[in-house]
Amino acid sequence: MTENTTVHCIVDGRAYDAEDGLFLADLSTAIRQRVKRDYPKAKVTDFICGHHLLKYRLANVDAMINSDLKQSQKINRKLTRAMQSDDYEITDVNETLNKSLTFGERVADNVARFGGSWGFIGIFVFILISWMLVNGLQLFGIHFDRYPFILLNLALSCIAAIQAPIIMMSQNRSADRDRMDAENDFHVNLKSEHELRILHAKLDHLSQNQIPHTLKIEKLQIEILSEIRSELAELRADKKED
Repeated sequence: MTENTTVHCIVDGRAYDAEDGLFLADLSTAIRQRVKRDYPKAKVTDFICGHHLLKYRLANVDAMINSDLKQSQKINRKLTRAMQSDDYEITDVNETLNKSLTFGERVADNVARFGGSWGFIGIFVFILISWMLVNGLQLFGIHFDRYPFILLNLALSCIAAIQAPIIMMSQNRSADRDRMDAENDFHVNLKSEHELRILHAKLDHLSQNQIPHTLKIEKLQIEILSEIRSELAELRADKKED
């Protein structure tokens, strides 16, 4: 379809050489659709000159740029709203627990903390050995709890009976702390997942739409510059002939 014949442009109806433009069949789908919107009766065998084709190519470039810009702005707005969203309430665990801390819970924490230390074990072992030595060897004439140390067994049983629920109270507070931490982690993970999805959508837009459009725009720009150069060369040739 590029023979050196005279054809008529579908836009202005003037006669041109076939090399001075393109037939609609040789145009890209987007540009051909733009021409058909203006000229619904146009066929693929119709011809459009380079001067008018330049207008449609520029309009196609503007449309791709505007489409990419709108999509990027839409994704950026979603990402901004997601980052500024207050739907995910993060609880300050230490502040919350300290505000609700009662005297009994404070005592329970201190008892549990001391009962799980080497200091408690050392003091307890020292008291046991001292008790057994004093009563077993009757040191200083003292033997209020003779072997098999029934009073000592009773004291140990009472201490264990009291210490167990106190430690459980402290563990309940630890369970509350773990639950709040888990809720915070869940909210943070949920928000991070939402933001990552938006970022992935933005990357997909860049890789699937914006980058290919950029390459197409560069190709069109090269074609447009070539046509402009050809027209300038023709104008200079006509000027020299005059």
